[in-house]
Amino acid sequence: MTYWEMLAVLAAGIGAGTINTIVGSGTLITFPVLLATGLPPVTATVSNALGLIPGSISGAIGYRAELTGQRDRVLRLAVAAAVGGLGGAVLLTLLPPTAFETIVPVLVALALVLVIFQPRITRAVQARRERDGRTDTPQHGGPLLFTGMLLASVYGGYFTAAQGIIYLSLMGMLIDDSLQRLNATKNILAAVVNTIAALFFVFAADFDWTAVALIAVGSTIGGQLGARVGRRLPAKVLRALIVVIGSAAIIQLLAR
Repeated sequence: MTYWEMLAVLAAGIGAGTINTIVGSGTLITFPVLLATGLPPVTATVSNALGLIPGSISGAIGYRAELTGQRDRVLRLAVAAAVGGLGGAVLLTLLPPTAFETIVPVLVALALVLVIFQPRITRAVQARRERDGRTDTPQHGGPLLFTGMLLASVYGGYFTAAQGIIYLSLMGMLIDDSLQRLNATKNILAAVVNTIAALFFVFAADFDWTAVALIAVGSTIGGQLGARVGRRLPAKVLRALIVVIGSAAIIQLLAR
């Protein structure tokens, strides 16, 4: 990498760490930047997964107050995250690179759709819950949430874009708790998926260690920024940023 490319990757790591802590989809920032430096898509993905681990941990530390009383919930859902993350990592190494290059634009597009329509989906679910007269939900979300988080973690182990948004959507539908507390749980689960996938990739895939180090430093800084000041940013601004970056990623992937 040139010095300018290294600076761009570091900045992308800060942005990704910040957005991941707040809502998710930070990969939509780091992934296209890594591709722009010339890394192959699979190498960019595995390097990104390893580099974002410190950022997830940093964000979780920033949200430690909201984690109070969630130990059982986190442990239960972490099992689904670990198993699913490993399954997604295995799929990434088994499928040929051409399949990855074909699937990723679709996954990014799906992630952007979730980003755009998440507020409407959340309002619709809440309205339906009120119409059905349901005043409580299982503390851990029950078997349905466990299964949903397992499948979402397979996706996360394969490609992390919008993983956090999927987590928040699932937990918001099936757990009656504040968004900030669910966000704290999301940060822990994202760290679990990235760690499990990265440990597998160490033995089964190629990393770019310069990219890993730069994203790790940047995402750690971003995790603290997201926890401290991210809640003050308008949701519409963040959503627009993710859509712009994600659209650029899709265009770049299709042009390769």
